Formats: sequence, C-alpha cells, structure tokens
Amino acid sequence: MALVPEVSGNEVNGLGEGRTRRARTVYWAVDPETIAHGQMQRFFYRADPDNAAVNRARANREKLLDEAVPSVSGTPVERTPADWLAALRAYAADNECDRVGACRFDPAWLYEGEDETWRTVVMIAVHHDYSEIAHAPDGRAGAEVIRQYGRAAFSAKRIAGWLRAQGWPAEPVTGPMTGKILLIPPAIEAGFGELGKHGSIIDPEFGSSFRLSAVLTDAPIEPTPKAEHGIDDFCMNCRICEDACPPEAIAPEKQQVRGETKWYVDFDKCLPFFNEHHGCAICIAECPWSRPGVGLNLAQKLARRRERG
Repeated sequence: MALVPEVSGNEVNGLGEGRTRRARTVYWAVDPETIAHGQMQRFFYRADPDNAAVNRARANREKLLDEAVPSVSGTPVERTPADWLAALRAYAADNECDRVGACRFDPAWLYEGEDETWRTVVMIAVHHDYSEIAHAPDGRAGAEVIRQYGRAAFSAKRIAGWLRAQGWPAEPVTGPMTGKILLIPPAIEAGFGELGKHGSIIDPEFGSSFRLSAVLTDAPIEPTPKAEHGIDDFCMNCRICEDACPPEAIAPEKQQVRGETKWYVDFDKCLPFFNEHHGCAICIAECPWSRPGVGLNLAQKLARRRERG
C-alpha cells in the first residue's frame, strides 16, 4: 500500500466521466515508469518470488513472446471475406486457438495517444482449465492465467505470421501488457459474449474463464456476428462474484465510465488484493457461467424465457 500513487486508478479509467474519450493505460504498461501505478505493477512480480508454478509459467510465456513474426512477403492473396474467415478458422484451430472471430477496426478502441489505421481486428480466445483456475486466488490459478496468456500470444503470433506470409500486414496484440488497443470491446463486437458484472466477458461456452489476444490486419476478413444471450440481465440479478470478492470491488449496479454506462470494478479496491494473490481470479472462478457444462444450459434457459416473453 506504500506504493499507491496519489492519483486514483478510477480517475485514470474515467469513472464518473460523462464525455466519451479513449482509454488511458492504468496498469500493465510495457514501461511501468510511464504510468502512475507503475511501482505497484513492479511489485506484482515481487509478491511471491519463490512460487515454482508461477515462475515456470512465466518462463514458458517469455519464450513464446520472444518468438519472431516473419515479415510481410509477396503479393496479397485475394479471397472473398467469407473465404478469408473460413481459412482463418481452419488455421487457428491448429494453432492453440479455442475460438477466433473478426470485426471491423474502430479507432475508438485505441488507447489515448495511439494513431493506427487497420481494416480488421482478429480476436482470439483461449479457454482456462477450470480444474486449475478453480484454485483462485492460490498461485496454482495464477500460473494457469499465465499459461493461457502464453497460449493466446502464441496463437496471435502464428496468425499474424500466416497473414504476413500471404502478403497482408498484420500485427499481434498480446496480454497482459497493454498494447495499442483495448481487447474487450472488439471481442464483444466479434461475438465473444457480453460484459459481466465482474468486468470480464462472459460467453455461454467458456463463461468468463478465458484469455484474449488479437491481430490487427488489413486482410478483408468477414466479421463474425455480435451475440447476446441474456447475460447482462442475468448479472443484474446475480450477486455471486460480488459477494465472493474479498476487497468488495465489484459494484452492484452499472456506473458511468467515459460516457458509457457499464459494469465496472473499483480499481483502487481490487488492485492491492490482486497484486498479493497472483492476479486473484476469484470472480472468474466463482462465476456460475464459468463452471463446466453450466453456461450453455443457462443460455438455453434464458433463451426459452425470452421466447415466452
């Protein structure tokens, strides 16, 4: 707590702001010295330096992050948008990707100060092993989070390389370090689920137990449709993650953040516990949608309820 800066992380995130603006980096900066909470970010890696499972997972992820992506080569391959999507899905299935989708690039998703122009955002999801993430906030769950970030990075780099080999510019965006672009908004646009009360996406198949990465490209890939499953209404009447959160950081109601009314987790309450417990993940593990076999049944039940009016 001695490392907490004077500025509130909620202020950096835009809590209570009525005007729309781009997001600012509040945590997971590539260079921690550039953000107010940089010393807290550095502490995250010193919280449990002797945890063998976490250290192994970090070492393996670093190897994946260090893997080079080939340069763009040749004349751009021409396909219809639908054929591009089919080819992308086939390639992604063989490269550690549990789900892939695409949407049109929106510059509003860029972090403040970034200036990029792309045609398409390819979104990638990798599913947690629930038997591991269920141990949250123990280091065993923390190691699982790191492993999945590694898988997501591997898939993003492979897909970017595949696109470059076909003559199309492509840039991988991997977590948890903040890249050029937010990942949750394009993932929602690409049909990966809805924002949950705990601030993570909820999808009927994966629940909220998955990690994201992305590829920015100019390849004309057909967008995958945005999807709604009644999850937002479900969260309004559910308190499981809210009650399970030790620092009580999950709000019972939506709040205004940078001009949008949405679910929001109190950054200042969450971060100290998050830092001391390998990234925590209690809310992800406790979410009923994350439990194997539960989410799809919930989605079907909610769909039948909507049909009845």
